[in-house]
Amino acid sequence: MKNLVKALRIKRRMSQSELAYCCGVSRQTIYSIEKEIFSPSLELAYKLSKVLNFKMEDMYDFSEFDSEIRTLDDLYNGK
Repeated sequence: MKNLVKALRIKRRMSQSELAYCCGVSRQTIYSIEKEIFSPSLELAYKLSKVLNFKMEDMYDFSEFDSEIRTLDDLYNGK
């Protein structure tokens, strides 16, 4: 999943190790998130947003999931 973690971390002048420490994870976890190898859990995404002082929903690009989301209208209209 695309994210702004690296850009926000650099803007705050933090190393991967510092961000990892603040979130209670390894530096390798931060690296994997920044390289989009790993998608963080909801809990970790929340911690990252708090440490980086950025809204969680604005830190990640969820657009790839938009086509997968169904609505109740779809259900009741037989789509």
